[in-house]
Amino acid sequence: MDLATTPLAWGLTRGMARTLGVNLIEAVTDGWYSRAELSQLVAACAACGATERCTSWLAKTTRADALPGYCNNKTDIEALSF
Repeated sequence: MDLATTPLAWGLTRGMARTLGVNLIEAVTDGWYSRAELSQLVAACAACGATERCTSWLAKTTRADALPGYCNNKTDIEALSF
């Protein structure tokens, strides 16, 4: 899985992280997350069946304390939002 081949999943994953104040690129460059782990997040998003729900939630949400329960990456992204 490559970020360039899954632009929708990458955008949704990055958008979800941003609502929690998490910059995934900085998490990788700062050593909190590996590129392989980031690819796993994007793969989990790409495999999710809630794309429309996610897109709708992101359209209405600029800042959140938690991600929706249906997000495949909820636990991992929330762990980065310390």
